[in-house]
Amino acid sequence: MMNCRSGKNPAVMNKQELRKHVCFLKNELSDKEKADRSENIFLQVEKTDFFRNARYILIYWAMADEVQTRNFILKWRDEKQIMLPCVNGWHMAMKKFTGEEDLVEGKLFRILEPDGPEFPEPEKIDLVIVPGIAFDRNNNRMGRGKGYYDRFLSATKAKKVGVCWNFQLFDEVPTDPHDIKMDQVITG
Repeated sequence: MMNCRSGKNPAVMNKQELRKHVCFLKNELSDKEKADRSENIFLQVEKTDFFRNARYILIYWAMADEVQTRNFILKWRDEKQIMLPCVNGWHMAMKKFTGEEDLVEGKLFRILEPDGPEFPEPEKIDLVIVPGIAFDRNNNRMGRGKGYYDRFLSATKAKKVGVCWNFQLFDEVPTDPHDIKMDQVITG
């Protein structure tokens, strides 16, 4: 377990300090708590017009410290076109989810992604479900610091829904001019 303690008030932390603070809080969650809270978050997602109206959805395959997406993806894979991100250098592309058996470790970060061709029509994406380290009440997002999502989101007209556990939502998070706001943030 990483030691991510910080004695500072989250309202005055810089991005690096806030990432450490949230990391500590994430490590306090049991696997069952992660699963239960994730299920609650995605029940809320399913109630949104953004989701109901979407045909093509870009969503991430969760790492252990993120809102868990596996059950949601498997639930909707036959009714929606589910895409997962894949990292290619500094570019984030997407590939169609065809099943867990077709997931392979990505070359750069070892995050599972579909084995197959890139989805050639990113303009068809209606909804992007976005992970983050922290969000705020003004729909700002703070990610891991590499900018993959911000670069991708700046080029899409898709609705953007951030998902996080309730302790990842703050009154305000530090932002930069290139950071892309969400249309909605859902917590649980």
